[in-house]
Amino acid sequence: MSAECGEPGPEGPQGPSPGPGGLPGASGLGQRAPRTTSAPWSLPLWRAHAAAAVLCYVNLLNYMHWFIIPGVLLDVQKFFQISDSCAGLLQTVFIGCLLLSAPVFGYLGDRHSRKATLSVGILLWSGAGLSSSFISPQYSWLFFLSRGVVGTGSASYSTIAPTILGDLFVRDQRTRVLAIFYIFIPVGSGLGYMLGSAVLQLTGNWRWALRVMPCLEAVALVLLIVLVPDPPRGAAEKQEEVAMGGPRSSWWEDVRYLGRNWSFVWSTLGVTAIAFVTGALGFWAPKFLFEARVVHGLQRPCLQEPCNSQDSLIFGALTVVTGIIGVVLGAEASRRYKKVNPRAEPLLCAGSLLVAAPCLYLALVLAPTTFLASYVLLALGELLLSCNWAVVADILLSVVVPRCRGTAEALQIAVGHILGDASSPYLTGLVSSTLRAGRPDSYLQAFLSLQQSFLCCAFVIALGGGCFLLTALRLEWDQARARAPGTGTPDGEDTERRALLSGAGAATEDP
Repeated sequence: MSAECGEPGPEGPQGPSPGPGGLPGASGLGQRAPRTTSAPWSLPLWRAHAAAAVLCYVNLLNYMHWFIIPGVLLDVQKFFQISDSCAGLLQTVFIGCLLLSAPVFGYLGDRHSRKATLSVGILLWSGAGLSSSFISPQYSWLFFLSRGVVGTGSASYSTIAPTILGDLFVRDQRTRVLAIFYIFIPVGSGLGYMLGSAVLQLTGNWRWALRVMPCLEAVALVLLIVLVPDPPRGAAEKQEEVAMGGPRSSWWEDVRYLGRNWSFVWSTLGVTAIAFVTGALGFWAPKFLFEARVVHGLQRPCLQEPCNSQDSLIFGALTVVTGIIGVVLGAEASRRYKKVNPRAEPLLCAGSLLVAAPCLYLALVLAPTTFLASYVLLALGELLLSCNWAVVADILLSVVVPRCRGTAEALQIAVGHILGDASSPYLTGLVSSTLRAGRPDSYLQAFLSLQQSFLCCAFVIALGGGCFLLTALRLEWDQARARAPGTGTPDGEDTERRALLSGAGAATEDP
């Protein structure tokens, strides 16, 4: 049910009215808690769907910008004359600036205009991406800096856009809309590889890929300004008491509340494991597959640019297909499984990661002997990882009160990137360069060094599955807290205890 639907009926759009204390499902003496006098916020159905479509389009462009450079990595290395460890640092700078900016944008998104913040972010990453295409080889440090500015712009979108969707749609509709929104993470990533490779083949110059994107982003900015609203925080749930009533809590109080929210903490660590693996694979997999093809005698070594981009195109297409299938399967399985098990979301995440771990391990180990089996297992691993994108977002929105969601998104992004994809590309390249330094200079040894630096990803993703199992233990408790008015504020402790007594049943209610 979306926020734009008609006026509440006798029991309101979300089910039974609150009892004493404003708690869902509470009863006592036939009385009801007084409601706030603020008028319900409404939006036409077509406008909410149009806003969701625009946000999905911008998300597509956002992730295309993330992975244009990995799609032409060999050519970038040749152009700037940089090693594997320095090339990995490119993504680390990008993600590092993103994570440093995310808390700032989270703070702004919870307190100021979200549309204005998103517009500034698009201008930042578009302008920095375009200007980076004109940097000459002797100023490689400036190229690194420009990637950092692109990351800063991306932080605004990754932090704030999901919270707008959370305020436009609820329950099953929100699950479906988030599934569509997060489909564009793997689709955008795959198209980023493919755009870089295709432009390289057409022009012989990888920098033209960065010059195409601003045209698409200008359209996105206009659509965002015209069609995307900035709904009140918590508008979809009609939680006026939580979202609009009472004093505004401080940022530090929001962080303290999130630190006590164990479903948020454990799911954030699970997301971090996913980010670590997808960061390493997303940046290095095209080069790994290229070198595997050379080892098998299917490809000649690249000695000067432009390099053959076949593997970037294949890996990009693979990422698009497995991403679409994985996100849809994960969201639909979650929606159906929740009807019989309220802990469905973290359990599905845990199961998919624990199965993905051996798939990725075998894909890496078998690459030197059977190239086809490695591709199949890698595709299966990517599909299982993609099952989590929409589900983990739904977990966050269900266990965090609306007024703190921007901060929660920002902290999850910051932690996920600090310990995840900010470090994994650089660490993978560093280990590969270190192993290669002590070995004979050959393509086989270069391939084996990169392969062995990848192996830790399988173990990290298994740890992520364990974190989601721990999330399942606390999910219903924290969902009850999130539905209780007053939670997340300094005086919310008594409300939290009452919510566990009276709201646990509502947490498992299915519309």
